[in-house]
Amino acid sequence: MGTAVAGALVAVVLGFLTFGAQASARPDGIPVAVAVPEQAPGPLHAVAERVTGSGGEALDWRIVEPGQGRTLLENEDVYGVLELGSGAGGPTVTSVTSGTVNPAGTQVAQQALATAGGRVAEAIGEVRAADPPPVEEETIHPTGPAARTAPLGASALAWIGGLAGSALLAVQVHRGRLRPGAGARLGHVALIGVLVTGVLAGFLALWDSTLALGWQTLAFLALTATAFAAVQGALLRWLGLPAMALLGPLYLLAPSVASQVPEMLAPAYRLLLWSWTPFRFPTEGLRSLLAGTAGTDQVTVALWVLASMLVAGLIAVLWPRRSAAERAGSAGSADSAGSADPAGSAGSADEEAEPDAADGVVDVGVDEADRLPRAEGERAAEHRHGRVRR
Repeated sequence: MGTAVAGALVAVVLGFLTFGAQASARPDGIPVAVAVPEQAPGPLHAVAERVTGSGGEALDWRIVEPGQGRTLLENEDVYGVLELGSGAGGPTVTSVTSGTVNPAGTQVAQQALATAGGRVAEAIGEVRAADPPPVEEETIHPTGPAARTAPLGASALAWIGGLAGSALLAVQVHRGRLRPGAGARLGHVALIGVLVTGVLAGFLALWDSTLALGWQTLAFLALTATAFAAVQGALLRWLGLPAMALLGPLYLLAPSVASQVPEMLAPAYRLLLWSWTPFRFPTEGLRSLLAGTAGTDQVTVALWVLASMLVAGLIAVLWPRRSAAERAGSAGSADSAGSADPAGSAGSADEEAEPDAADGVVDVGVDEADRLPRAEGERAAEHRHGRVRR
């Protein structure tokens, strides 16, 4: 009965963390902008107003100026901008996206901007009684497929690498093969950070040699790997191997939750999972670094979060704790203090159980000769050292 219930609970947890987040994903208030210059003619402003009223609940349109729209896009406050302007040949319609923005949000924004841009072009053509202008597409900070998928993969691998190393150490400690001190634990965390950073840098260079792998990117990878290892090591130290029941399923949040934008998730997933999942911060920060934009808000937020994880994890790893012997000694002292006899009967029993230091023989007070079997009718010896006649 208990095993069946446990299996059902595991299915509930896995379904909630993985398939549920993906199955319930749908756009809800995706932030996009339409940029119109202040000096644009009145009909163009009227078209922009019509655009903001389209899209329903799936899109959250705002009217901004062209420069402001690109700034919002740089900071990922919007996932795309539809720029309306005027050129030598007449009005222009441009769909602008960024390679540093979450790919899932960018894909939804591109589809919305293409639809809205087509309607705007048709409206402009009707007003001018001419052919509608073409809808052009522009991507700032363009990146390849590797730069869009590598940040999430690197974050997940950093978690797996640190978890494997920390779990193996916890197993050795649990079996009594190792008793690492504070220095050894600190060195273990640092070594995991260095080795995993090298692995991640190697994969990034292998996947796309054009990625920006400067010192800022390498330092960010080292911070991510070390922070993850510190938190994992701390939980395994204080909770033991049962901490794997928490650390293992957290890996499932990477592909199902961290890869999405919050506006694509159901409110429950957005609040309970996406808001705190450790993977989204290094993923968003690394995506900006690989595109060569180190000054974005995503990098700043990720640095603060990862640094906080590292400090908290190291404090928990290095915090002294009493050994089992010390705890037993404290309990024994408390028992002795409440006893009338300081020596106590328990202490006497312990001493009696110890063998004699001279010959290792315990005197049990039994005459061995009296225990020897006798034949029926045999006379007992008068003295135990005498000769027994048969």
